[in-house]
Amino acid sequence: MREYMLCLFAAAAVTYFLTPPVRALAFRWGMIAPVRDRDVHDTPTPRLGGLAMAGGLLAGFLLASKLPMMSVVFDGSNTVVALLSGAAIIVILGIVDDKWGLDAPTKLAGQVLAAGVMAFQGIAIIWLPIGGTFVLDPLTSVLFTVIVVVVSINAINFVDGLDGLAAGIVAVAAGAFFVYAYVLSVDLGLERATLATLVSVVLVGMGLGFLPNNLFPARIFMGDTGSMLLGLLLAAATITLSGQVDPSALSSGVFLPTLLPLILPFAVMALPLIDLGLAVIRRTRAGRNPFAPDKQHLHHRLLEMGHSQRRAVSLMYAWTALIAGAALAVAFFPLIYAGVGTAIGVVIMVFLVKRAPAVSGAENIEPQNRRIGRIG
Repeated sequence: MREYMLCLFAAAAVTYFLTPPVRALAFRWGMIAPVRDRDVHDTPTPRLGGLAMAGGLLAGFLLASKLPMMSVVFDGSNTVVALLSGAAIIVILGIVDDKWGLDAPTKLAGQVLAAGVMAFQGIAIIWLPIGGTFVLDPLTSVLFTVIVVVVSINAINFVDGLDGLAAGIVAVAAGAFFVYAYVLSVDLGLERATLATLVSVVLVGMGLGFLPNNLFPARIFMGDTGSMLLGLLLAAATITLSGQVDPSALSSGVFLPTLLPLILPFAVMALPLIDLGLAVIRRTRAGRNPFAPDKQHLHHRLLEMGHSQRRAVSLMYAWTALIAGAALAVAFFPLIYAGVGTAIGVVIMVFLVKRAPAVSGAENIEPQNRRIGRIG
């Protein structure tokens, strides 16, 4: 555990200390998010935070390469090269999009390229835990991997609508993923789970390192550079755990070896996936492009109910933790206890969502207005 925590702190520290110079660079390059009708922020804000996160990713992996526990990931394996290759493509794509703005087909093509590069180099879904172990043929493996990565990228991209929302949700989701992957990798000795464990803990560090500058009122946005990178890494963790760890190798009993590898990825990404699905359905029914932006995401609805930005973000964090925690509870506790605890959590969360306090306009606007003097 100590070595993983070192990687977490390295990723967090480098992300945190790189964010101010990246912010200055965003001003110099003119990479500023303007105020649009569909946006919540009312002050032009720099967007390039994903570049600082990329630095945190490299720092976490560089440190991990020197630690004996992670040797199985770096010795004679192409998976790290595959992951970093895909990440490099997505970061370059994000920087170009944050600077000039790309149309949806071009971004989708870049996402498919990044996913394909990872899949062809070894980060691919080899089998599915359905009816024991269902082995995929090479072409299906690549195609299914690309679909999972692209969906994950866009799910995180869609949910990135409030200060601190995407970074926090991913940190919570990755934390839950880390717990299960750590048990498989360290306690059960499954070497294939080591990369998923490392990616998850580094993701937590990247999110925590970025949040101090991204929480409301945000001094910098992660931009598509950040949201797409987080989505790709979360997908990579999912693939290397659920699509490459043979469920028959897990012990029976509380770990539900057949079901949990399928349940957990959906659980940790439940809110982004639900938001993505609702957005596609909503826009398709209206005869619009599924990728056309609007102001009807889940976080927008919380704001419409009267929640402040901070409270809406906190509620989204809590829902993510509840759903992911429920999946983990099924892994570690008897089903009856997990079910009762989850039911109590759902009741509490529904109460908190419906109990929207009266929010004055000053609570959401004044802190951002105070930033005007710092812009530029």
